[in-house]
Amino acid sequence: MTAAIVAPVRSDPCAAIAGALFATPAGALACLRSFPFNETLRQNVLSTVSRVFDFYTFEYYYPNPSPPFKNMVDIRAELARINSSSYATDYDFNLDLYNFVNRLNDGHTQWSPNCYVTWEALLPTPIVSLSVDGIESVYIAPDVVDFLSMVPPGFTSFYESIGFDWQRLAGARVLQIGGMDPYDYVDWVADTVTGNYLDHGVRVNSVFTGYRLSGSSFSQKFGDLAARVFNPVENLTFLLLPVGATKAENVTVPFLDVFMGNGFSDMDSYWANNCAASATTNGVDRRSTQDIQHWPKYRPKGIARLPSDATGLPAKFQPSLPQANGNASSLVSYLLPDGITGVLFVGSFHDVDNEQFLVDVITTITSLKSSGATRLLIDLTNNPGGFICQGLLLHQYLSGLSIGYPGFQSAVRGNPLAQKIVRRVIAHGISKDVSFYVPEQWAFLNDTLFPDNFNYIDPPVPVPTNGPKGATSQRFHDTCSFSAPIPDSPPFNMTQVAIVTNGNCASTCASFSTLMRERHNTTIAVFGGRPGRSIEFKGMAGYQVLEWTDLDSEIKTAGLKNDPLAPPDLLVSANMRHNWRTAYSYLNEDIPIAYYPEPPMLRFPYTADTYNNPQNLWIFA
Repeated sequence: MTAAIVAPVRSDPCAAIAGALFATPAGALACLRSFPFNETLRQNVLSTVSRVFDFYTFEYYYPNPSPPFKNMVDIRAELARINSSSYATDYDFNLDLYNFVNRLNDGHTQWSPNCYVTWEALLPTPIVSLSVDGIESVYIAPDVVDFLSMVPPGFTSFYESIGFDWQRLAGARVLQIGGMDPYDYVDWVADTVTGNYLDHGVRVNSVFTGYRLSGSSFSQKFGDLAARVFNPVENLTFLLLPVGATKAENVTVPFLDVFMGNGFSDMDSYWANNCAASATTNGVDRRSTQDIQHWPKYRPKGIARLPSDATGLPAKFQPSLPQANGNASSLVSYLLPDGITGVLFVGSFHDVDNEQFLVDVITTITSLKSSGATRLLIDLTNNPGGFICQGLLLHQYLSGLSIGYPGFQSAVRGNPLAQKIVRRVIAHGISKDVSFYVPEQWAFLNDTLFPDNFNYIDPPVPVPTNGPKGATSQRFHDTCSFSAPIPDSPPFNMTQVAIVTNGNCASTCASFSTLMRERHNTTIAVFGGRPGRSIEFKGMAGYQVLEWTDLDSEIKTAGLKNDPLAPPDLLVSANMRHNWRTAYSYLNEDIPIAYYPEPPMLRFPYTADTYNNPQNLWIFA
């Protein structure tokens, strides 16, 4: 596709932006709002979403959440409201549904209609909270010129074409955003745009730009102020004090939308290629030989929806130290100049192979120790999570076999359809390679595997909550196995292991950091956040997520797609993911780790030298 910017056309607004990588918000919205509301689609979508929520482990907690979490949501009442509301367009219906699910602040549970989330609105003014001369304030990212040079050229050329000088705003102090105190506006974005994390303080850090590791490559995210889906506005006004200026000025910054979907030429092809259900939208019966040949290895995962708003971290901000292990695919490691501190930056727990992840961990730790490291600093900044067993493996390797079971007790929701699925997989001898409900996937709390005929969900176990009463399966352990050796004792003295993060440590990452804190009292330092306000060290901590295709495949594999409790196939291209399995805190096994408040031991503000420069941050830490 080209990077051309084209004005909308009344007759076919999608044709007007066809072939463009970037479009103005008005042009993109004209296309997206050209599809009229359809009652058949509403009933199909809401029937699917409602029945997915039957499996949602946290539904019981939302009417009256435990402090300090405050987002009270009546899920069934909201679904009823959306079912009875009037909408002019399909976009408006999906926007309302998206916003409701997003307000749950659980990145494991999201409604993502591909028709509309394939557009993301970007600003050339990402922001960050920095301490300058001991005073924390909001600034336009000082590295914005270098950062945006990494974005496809159509983005910056648009601003040049309208005569907007965004470069001069780099490093400007932000006095107001949208007429509000900048931190108040950030709070508003965290409450209405960000989602993903129960803790408000963690959501605040998601609004800011910052570094991350994608695979083994460094990148930088725009942050939720400067990158949004379902964006309804064309610009945002800042009151700024530019670098070197003595007088503040109002600057109105236009958004520009970037398209990340499938190509199209007009309204019909846009709908067909991006909105209508495809061959991969819904699940399959995994017992079918034809289907199972193409099914990936089945592994429990806990991962946030990967951010689309990241681009390469400018080279001058990347670590200059030599890597201790240069072949790992989801982590990098360095020995700091003091000669005794090793750094392990875990970008995700999403290595394509569990065994390879273990090999990478062993090779990295061995290399650091042979180089003289006697203490370890683990960076989990902006880690989206990944496969649960990889998080448990890293904890097990750092702890040694003497720790025993390296994970949490967990459970799934015991709704009537889930009970039917378990009975079916037992009766039909369905393999654990194709279903998470198979008893052999899990173990008793003494780590003995469930027998293949053990019904762990009937009778269901009542759940003690502050809200409506519910039920789960009985508690069980994960069953992660690896062929590579794990030491009996920790490779580092556990008192010499620390973690740095910005709290945007999602899912498996949150589980890992919580295990380190609860089992070893590991020192965890969080950088950033709003000064003077609380923040957790863990982000989304639900445990295991199922995508819509996963849940639908579970139902079809059990032969229950025609059951009256089963959700229908989606008629639109979308994903309704949900938190399927819950883990419980070691410190209070009545409370899911997601709802057990755990602030960090240390808090530090970012500075101009650390917010986008991981090496500087590690040396400071």
